[in-house]
Amino acid sequence: MNLSADWTPAPYILVLTGAGILIALVAWLPLALKRLPLSLPIVCIGLGAAIFALPGVTLRPLPVHHPEIAERFSEFVVIIALMGAGLKIDRVFGFRSWSVSWRLIATTMPLGIAAITATAGLGIGLPWTVALLLGAALAPTDPVLAADVQVGPPKTGEEDEVRFGLTSEAGLNDGFAFPFVHLAIVLWAASRTGEPWLGEWLTTNVVWEIAAGTAAGYGVGRLFGWLTFHVPAKTKLAKTGDGLIALSATFVSYGFSEIIHCYGFLAVFVTALTFRHANRDHDFQVHMHELTEQIERIAMMVLLLLFGGAIVNGLLAPLGWRDVAAVLAILLVIRPATGLIGLLGHPADWSERLTLAFFGIRGVGSIYYLAYGLNHMEGVGDVDRLWAIVGLVILVSILMHGLTVTPIMRQLDRMQGRDPDADDATPPPGLQGPVPRREATRS
Repeated sequence: MNLSADWTPAPYILVLTGAGILIALVAWLPLALKRLPLSLPIVCIGLGAAIFALPGVTLRPLPVHHPEIAERFSEFVVIIALMGAGLKIDRVFGFRSWSVSWRLIATTMPLGIAAITATAGLGIGLPWTVALLLGAALAPTDPVLAADVQVGPPKTGEEDEVRFGLTSEAGLNDGFAFPFVHLAIVLWAASRTGEPWLGEWLTTNVVWEIAAGTAAGYGVGRLFGWLTFHVPAKTKLAKTGDGLIALSATFVSYGFSEIIHCYGFLAVFVTALTFRHANRDHDFQVHMHELTEQIERIAMMVLLLLFGGAIVNGLLAPLGWRDVAAVLAILLVIRPATGLIGLLGHPADWSERLTLAFFGIRGVGSIYYLAYGLNHMEGVGDVDRLWAIVGLVILVSILMHGLTVTPIMRQLDRMQGRDPDADDATPPPGLQGPVPRREATRS
């Protein structure tokens, strides 16, 4: 075989090789990092920055240059994460048993949106409607990057109040933040047209889209639960062990909710909870969670590689000192303070409350909401700066929470009588990998 001196591999071969390396890292890195004060997202961003800094790489993955791709790809990652989060929650849904969730959703998140909006409007001089969009994008806890502080796989028992609270919050608030994103959009449009907006926003974006999203998610979850666990025995999907049905439920739930114009994020999470409730103790729940987690990790790693590439290509260049100060205030003051306010009166000790308040991780959901808002608000100025602010929030959150999550959660386990170093302990925290196989539950 003759190889010319200037031979270079075809792009397809490079993509194939890179995909193989990425999948290997998805499988190996969580095991390598489980005892270190590092997280998978930190490593992904570092790898992305290194790859896109190479002289031969000309792609500049800046979201301002690819707004539609930023919106759709982040949307895909979030809905997969929401299905995974719902499937792994062992606690039966109930208003009392989920009280920590309602506190974080009904109090912490609106207070966070208001505080971030005020900071962006008064502190860094953004127009108030744009400041509201920023507040709605940055207030929710992320279901993707918050995996390190979430509950373990189904039926593992890794579900203390902190992990449950952060998992349920991340699952719910990505749906309940959407009315505030729409509020920013309708206010922006009304400022240009002068048309009335309050009635339509309340009836459509608040009442209809929340109620219909909840109902659609419940209906799809019931349908897939019946098809999977309760149809005649010979054709039960649960007998196949094929976790792809969870991916199907995700797409059907999200697609149907978008067709009827309601909140798809909320619908997917409700579908996951309802699907899990159809047969809570069946081992097929583990199969479905494993598959969604693997897809989520691959998609997350791709997105964070691109995010690292965006950083070395100037994503953060438009930032000024006031922007940096606002970012630090959002992560170090606003989230902890609003978290503690929301948890006033909650029957948990201060170590648990502080942990819940501190780990308000920002990530992929913020990318989606900002992209969605900007794609629906014509004429917004200083878009580079908005992306830089959100990018810095995500970067600081990943670094700050990623470096502290392992020691804090391990110490919390010890305080609650669990030994994180035991041979049979689930590796803390998050992304624990497959749980041991057991004999399938008969039904």
